Amino acid sequence: MLGIVLHVAINHITVNSPLPWRDPKTSPVADLLLLLLFIHSFRMPVFFVLAGFFVALLVERRGAGGMLRNRGLRLALPFALFWPPLFVLTAVLSMVYIHLTLRGVPGLDTALTPARQPGGSPFNTMHLWFLYQLFWFSVLAWAGVRLQRFVPAGLRDAVARGFALLAERRWGFTVLALPLALVGSFYPSGLVTESGSFLPPLSEWVQSGLFFVFGWYLHRGQKRLLALFAARCKGHALAGLAFFVATVVLLGSLRSNGPHHLPHPEFWIAFVYNASSWLWSLALIGGFVRYVPRQNAVLAYLSQSSYWVYLVHMLGTIGFGILLFNAPFGALTKMGLNIAATSLVALASYQLLVRHTFIGTLLNGQRPEKRSTRKSTKARVLPAK
Repeated sequence: MLGIVLHVAINHITVNSPLPWRDPKTSPVADLLLLLLFIHSFRMPVFFVLAGFFVALLVERRGAGGMLRNRGLRLALPFALFWPPLFVLTAVLSMVYIHLTLRGVPGLDTALTPARQPGGSPFNTMHLWFLYQLFWFSVLAWAGVRLQRFVPAGLRDAVARGFALLAERRWGFTVLALPLALVGSFYPSGLVTESGSFLPPLSEWVQSGLFFVFGWYLHRGQKRLLALFAARCKGHALAGLAFFVATVVLLGSLRSNGPHHLPHPEFWIAFVYNASSWLWSLALIGGFVRYVPRQNAVLAYLSQSSYWVYLVHMLGTIGFGILLFNAPFGALTKMGLNIAATSLVALASYQLLVRHTFIGTLLNGQRPEKRSTRKSTKARVLPAK
């Protein structure tokens, strides 16, 4: 759902946009430093931590082969089926929006599309990049389990203890942020940006992969570590805020060409930004363990619908952006209307076209309601209706 907010806000930012279209009404509220950077600081890190956690859970319950079969059905197959139509539809809507931005009227003109780098591919994974990456992380996890018998048990245990130590200690996030600061220091702003390439650079694999591996080892010590995150969630949140403010200050200084008192400012921007990412990831996971210990109907429904919403939401954010382009509203009103319309249409299409169909089974597996007996239904947090 925050992906909808992020991709709507990018239509209205006042700073240089990474996309070739822009609504005529802009607002500092939507700016990269204030909204997009904030959402991205924890949205993807939490996703990959949880992804690593549940891949480890699948290995524990089904073995490495069973995990890989499950990830193939839930990740690779949906990507193969949905990427082609989504790529075509998104490309068409993008060209219409670019034409509207540059000429003031809707239209299609391939001459207006940004030129690719020499040798660059016209195809990319779009917003499905982390679905694509997650499948390959699952393949690597499968390979790691298969090959672990060739790794001394002492070394395997030492690595697991090392991640547990970093998760337990209050200073652990600083160590975890260091390798991400190193890869980020090679980017102009210190922040790793996703290329959407089918062959992403190593820096993108490291950026997402460290959170995935952390989640993998978190599963091993989940009882102790999750309780610890829950107890420290407020402190983690406040510390994360402090590091995020430092990120904004350092980025502002870098982009204003002001004096740089720190050597290699890209490294330090990447360090404080990833420090906030680790702290907010732990705060969010711990906060939900502490304050939302039981599932409820609303969160369960949003959870079940989220995969479909993720797949189709870009069509809404771009499409409604086109419809609202010439509307006599301010930027914030347009953002609110676009977010609401995209969310409602995505959820309505899930309810009518996906939830009770083979598509819902493809994305989420067999729904628990259909498998539950009367006895198990009574034990569930969600009542049968």
